[in-house]
Amino acid sequence: MNNLVKRTLTGIVFVVLVILSINMHHRFFVILFLIITVMGLWEFFKLVETAGIFPNKFAGILSGVFLFLSNAFIAHGHTGWGILMFNFVFIFLIFLFELYRKLPNPFTNIAFTFFGLLYIALPFSLLNYFPNPNLMPGTYHSSLLMGFFFLVWMNETGAYLVGSAIGKHRLFERISPKKTWEGTIGGGVLAMFTGFMISRYFTQIDTIDWLAISLIVVVFSSYGDLFESMFKRSINAKDSGRLLPGHGGILDRFDGVIMAAPFVFVYLNIVF
Repeated sequence: MNNLVKRTLTGIVFVVLVILSINMHHRFFVILFLIITVMGLWEFFKLVETAGIFPNKFAGILSGVFLFLSNAFIAHGHTGWGILMFNFVFIFLIFLFELYRKLPNPFTNIAFTFFGLLYIALPFSLLNYFPNPNLMPGTYHSSLLMGFFFLVWMNETGAYLVGSAIGKHRLFERISPKKTWEGTIGGGVLAMFTGFMISRYFTQIDTIDWLAISLIVVVFSSYGDLFESMFKRSINAKDSGRLLPGHGGILDRFDGVIMAAPFVFVYLNIVF
């Protein structure tokens, strides 16, 4: 089975899972992306270990779970912002556990534990607010979350197909030799077109807002791909993992989502 077929089949499975989790009930989305958050953190920490750095996987994943769930509870009206204060307990635990690990470079280990939370757990946790950005009790608009994922997928799909077909001019050869300007432009055009089309059906926000979100996704999703490539290159890794045939690992599949989500979150808070 060639790489394109594997990539397509894996992509379809993930698309179906995400769409079902968004539309069935917000709890399904929370469960699915809590699992993805844990797997992403584990994958990141294992990758970092190949560079001789040893983040605290247990404390990091425990902190990531609490960060994700606390934001999910706030977003869906189950509790107030005060619950976020308990994150300071987990910050303390990361330092405390490192004190007793007796490993070299303890503050480097702590730094990469925190970076995993900032890079993976925080962006995924912010997705919980997309269906209810103004935090109205009992509100759940799946269209904003669906639209965001459609834009990321179309940007990545357009970039891959156009880049594979006619890509000649390297976008950032030092970091990612396969990325091309043609692919990036193709992904951007498809994402902007998708943003315009979904604005006809997902009318919770105006067309201009969907186009603005599309542009945010194009820019930051593309940079997310480059940042992850830079990270993998720095530790001599081809893929972040082997979980997803044709895609690599969780970070390979969600690098665009991870980088674009915080900026779309900020924009939605400005709009609402």
